[in-house]
Amino acid sequence: MSDVLCSVRGRVGRLTLNRPKAINALSHDMVRAMDAALRAWEHDDAVDSVLVDGAGARGLCAGGDIRAFHADACSGGTGSLAFWADEYRLNARISRYPKPYVALMDGLVMGGGVGISAHGDVRVVTERTRLGMPEVGIGLVPDVGGTWLLSRMPGRSGIHAALTAAHLTGADALHAGLADHLVPSDRLPDLAEALIGASDASSPTKIIEEFAVTPPASELATAAGWIDDCYRAPTVEEIITRLRAHGAPGAAAAADAIEAKSPTALKVTLRALRAAADLPDLWSALVAEFRVSSAALRSPDLREGIRAQIIDKDRAPRWDPPTLAGVDDDLVAAFFAVPPGGDLTPAPG
Repeated sequence: MSDVLCSVRGRVGRLTLNRPKAINALSHDMVRAMDAALRAWEHDDAVDSVLVDGAGARGLCAGGDIRAFHADACSGGTGSLAFWADEYRLNARISRYPKPYVALMDGLVMGGGVGISAHGDVRVVTERTRLGMPEVGIGLVPDVGGTWLLSRMPGRSGIHAALTAAHLTGADALHAGLADHLVPSDRLPDLAEALIGASDASSPTKIIEEFAVTPPASELATAAGWIDDCYRAPTVEEIITRLRAHGAPGAAAAADAIEAKSPTALKVTLRALRAAADLPDLWSALVAEFRVSSAALRSPDLREGIRAQIIDKDRAPRWDPPTLAGVDDDLVAAFFAVPPGGDLTPAPG
């Protein structure tokens, strides 16, 4: 059975990620299948809107297939570069899609899962949503347009989410501007059937509003004061110092979370987010992210981070350099250079 189920029911094109045992982690073939379906439906007068969801009970999508990244990083392969190029082009297509693109962001929505959902124009979360960009924990930097999204979250909450790899709730995602509606998870099947059964599915928001509920308070919003105070510091080191000194509930835990991550990835991420805030559009951010991801593929921390978290699961990465002090400006700057194979280019046609 296909890893992406593509169908047209009623006037809705439906894409269901179908790797439930892997929490629907994205492979290159899955990215290609999604892109091909979107290209076909864009010009199909029988399709009014697109609905994206994930099979199984665990989540929409856990991100990219990082075991494949690890294999490339260890062998000197380039398959990850081709994957990222097509994935980022898919993210761009989703962001400018001319028909309503509805993403059901139930359960885990991590990394690449954010890329195929949060760039859509109708984004539905639930009480089970746990959304995050966990890249700094494996020696990577937020991508799939994550720097664009994070840099536009309220205040400095995006920097907090990126450096700690925090999991955001559905209410947090709404506060952050990463989602539009909260629907109870047990109502999602009925919502999907209502969209499919509509004689005109070109205005899905009207249907979704019938299922949506008022979200609970966002913990991210509640913490805005200390987050903005601490993350306005110019460097990762000073952010940690401020978190340690602040005394607010959650601040010390945030410092602990940051200090467990790749020092190199942390410094590159902070620079990438601040640069993304001044970029003119998502595509510019994706080009910059492709540069950073290309450099990360050859960095020791990507191999080590995935080994520690996924391969050996000892949760004891040996970062290189091992401390923030060892990551100098030249090392950070190298991540933003044009890759040997050139910059990301738009998809043909």
